[in-house]
Amino acid sequence: MIKLNVNGQAREVDADPATPILWVVRENLRMPGTKFGCGIAQCGACTVHLDGKPIRSCSTPLSAAEGKSITTIEGIAAEDGTLHKVQQAWIEAQVPQCGYCQSGQIMSATALLEKNPRPTDAEIDAAMAGNICRCGMYGRIRKAIRAAADIEQPAKVEA
Repeated sequence: MIKLNVNGQAREVDADPATPILWVVRENLRMPGTKFGCGIAQCGACTVHLDGKPIRSCSTPLSAAEGKSITTIEGIAAEDGTLHKVQQAWIEAQVPQCGYCQSGQIMSATALLEKNPRPTDAEIDAAMAGNICRCGMYGRIRKAIRAAADIEQPAKVEA
């Protein structure tokens, strides 16, 4: 049995320590919000936080999480169900098209804002560079992050 803290709750799982965190979260703990994308830590769909830092759960073994805190997309809203400010900004900016990558995008964005509450566009781009959106919603993603950070949107330039 491996002891974990997932979304603030102590959990024990009976799984091979080499099993990727992704599969333990999805299959053993029945939290399907974290998605499988590429399986090689390149797309970011599987992003969760491990002790507050974004990691790729598809390639991080369970053994790396023992005694640490894992936060999944299911764990960022308040206990009363109030959405995290990034989740709310995502809805207001109408970020998702297909939505598949969005839990990983949101987890990367929340980690960015915890580390840097008022990032520049360049810092947003750098922090989000490892997250692929096959629908190309990068402009909306940046807009949502800026809104969650309460950063004024740049004025539109008239042609």
